[in-house]
Amino acid sequence: MTCFVHLFRRFPHRRSLTGRCLLVALGLVAGVSWVSEAGAQSLQFLGSQAAPPQAGPFAAPPPGGGARSSVLAPGTGSAPSSGGREPHAVLPSAPAGKAALGVFARFGQEGAPVQRGLVWRVFADQPESTGAFPLVAESAEATPVFFLSPGGYVVHVTYGLATTAQRVVVGSVSRREAFALPAGGLRLQGDVENRAISVQKLTFDIFEGSFLQGRTSSQPYYRGAGAGEVILLPEGTYHVVSTYGDANAVVRADVNVVPGKLTDATMHHRAAQVTLKLVKDKGGEAQPDTQWTVITPGGDTIKESIGAFPLFILSEGDYTAIGRHDGRNYSRDFKVEAGRDQALEVMMQ
Repeated sequence: MTCFVHLFRRFPHRRSLTGRCLLVALGLVAGVSWVSEAGAQSLQFLGSQAAPPQAGPFAAPPPGGGARSSVLAPGTGSAPSSGGREPHAVLPSAPAGKAALGVFARFGQEGAPVQRGLVWRVFADQPESTGAFPLVAESAEATPVFFLSPGGYVVHVTYGLATTAQRVVVGSVSRREAFALPAGGLRLQGDVENRAISVQKLTFDIFEGSFLQGRTSSQPYYRGAGAGEVILLPEGTYHVVSTYGDANAVVRADVNVVPGKLTDATMHHRAAQVTLKLVKDKGGEAQPDTQWTVITPGGDTIKESIGAFPLFILSEGDYTAIGRHDGRNYSRDFKVEAGRDQALEVMMQ
């Protein structure tokens, strides 16, 4: 199953699969079952994307932030208006020699049907002479009906970054098939001293696993998520790294994604913005083309820049600013306190 699923994560628009990869899927998929977390409420997300896999945001919990899970907006995950019936209670007549296969997905085994944001692909379970398993049909509808000739198929469905697949044998009688998607949403924000950080200055990288338990992947599962996005993810634990600016204002936290629920998390940064200028006299004109370096008391370089008014976003602590102009260096020690933005002058003395 791993080979089949990971191939779609990286190449979602492939039209066929190699023989070895799909055989792995066929051997495992029948035994795969997804179990929802106890107590999770399954509802549809607003604004989910129709094409996989699109970004959406997350949120992160302590340490460094706070997280909360909430059921998504009422009404967005309700079943179709069919008198309380699930999709495909009645299937259309199939053409001669074919049978109708109605498919739908829900959050977990007992969750509400997913109403949007799904992409379905149906593959034959037998390879062509090239060894590839051909794509038979695909659809971006929430509850499509496929008219298929009798035989074996692998049906694959994606929802954001969540995906699952199972083998289906089609006979002469039409049937429906339900897919359990273990997917949830994550939306991230950041603040300093309870003041929201501008979306343009925040980025989030998401890793699989728990940092606190020492089981975090070495490469991001999702890189560069923006604040306020909703990212659809497989259920599980993720480690979120939040970067404020482009220097050393970084915090991290673990967060849990629950099927059918949107987790909002806010990363609490301890940082501030510092603007520097090199002047001959107090309150004087800033010197252009100054080369700047910000270092720690131990001599580690944090950030370099060139200009008259460089802006640095720094984690709280002690620093030294060094401005180089016309071949000479000028410096000033300063302290950064969380939430206290400041403009500092470095004197040419």
